[in-house]
Amino acid sequence: MNHKTRFSIVSLSLTIILGAGCSDSMPDPTDPARAASSEVAAAPSPLAQVSFAGWQSELWPFTGNAIGATPMDPINLVFPNRDARAIRASLMFLDGDRTAFGLPSAPPFNCVWQDAVGDPQVGYTTEAGWTASVIQLECGDYAPMRFHLRLFPAGTSTIANAHFEVIIPGTNEHEVLSWELAEAIVKVDFLRSGLLDPAAPVGVTAPITPAPTYRTINPLIYNGLPAALWTLIGGPSGPVAAPVPIPNDGRAVVLNLASAHEAERAIIRRTVVINFNQTIPKPFCSQGPYDYLHVTGTIEIDQTTMTKPHGDFTSRFHAHGMLEVVPINPLTGALLGDPYKAVINEQQSNVLTDKRTLTTMLRLQKLIDGDGPFQGMLTIHATLDKDGASSTVTVSCES
Repeated sequence: MNHKTRFSIVSLSLTIILGAGCSDSMPDPTDPARAASSEVAAAPSPLAQVSFAGWQSELWPFTGNAIGATPMDPINLVFPNRDARAIRASLMFLDGDRTAFGLPSAPPFNCVWQDAVGDPQVGYTTEAGWTASVIQLECGDYAPMRFHLRLFPAGTSTIANAHFEVIIPGTNEHEVLSWELAEAIVKVDFLRSGLLDPAAPVGVTAPITPAPTYRTINPLIYNGLPAALWTLIGGPSGPVAAPVPIPNDGRAVVLNLASAHEAERAIIRRTVVINFNQTIPKPFCSQGPYDYLHVTGTIEIDQTTMTKPHGDFTSRFHAHGMLEVVPINPLTGALLGDPYKAVINEQQSNVLTDKRTLTTMLRLQKLIDGDGPFQGMLTIHATLDKDGASSTVTVSCES
């Protein structure tokens, strides 16, 4: 692994709701401050000191959707002296039987790990600088719910965020429901793997993120969950009128592996189909705060992951589709115009080898009137590797 991977980029992934990955609220892609950048990004603040069994590191205890952006997810897992590729291979080696640890042989507890489709995020350690979630895994499927794990190469080690989430119906968005449940699933899986160091297998850091809660669940999403899920995530036992705080103990679990599985030569292909049927703010070229669209249609995501015995990891996905959009009054639901089309095309690529860490993304979204002229177009191109980064965001709107 490269031990000094630094990414100097204003925005790693400026996802909007018509995009293809798993995301939360994102920076405005039309912000003129988000231009191409090649400056070295400063270290974030605050940094936390973590240590275990003679190993120590200094890290930003959060993930971000962009370098310099506000914190998003808490870092809740740390793997000292273990490469992200080894973490991936070790989890994917396991079956879904967790009954020996008191978990039922039923969803979501009997899932198996696979490569995930999701927006890249960034993390930071003093040793490695800014680093991207080159490897993402999920236990479960893209929909309706899954455990989602983002792994960030951090010099000789790996830091990570795990969360349990549910798809928001009619969109490509996921709503985080729990940090602690996902953290526990990863811990259980490494306990049953037999790979942990028997002398010092598991530890916890001092509090490094806000506790006893961090972030919230939208009450509309929470009220639509089955009652069994309310109990599972430690939430209120009935419908709510306000956002529900997500429990967080503020500590990261340290999993100290004595050995790890190596990836076998493999090519894994999968297709995810996202069905849209939702009212959203117009994602770009908006004329005001009440400029909304009702979006229907499907986007298909084709993902290919390739591993080689000597350790090279590559993943690619291509998202494409044509959606129907119609202007709508978000307060009354009245349609305000004729339907038109939105063309979606995105490609993302990730590479992780002993000598290279690379993430690239090209996203094109175009709004087209029925008579032909476009109403707007968004293009995002981002490249990040150990030698630097570049990012361009272009928005064209009908005059």
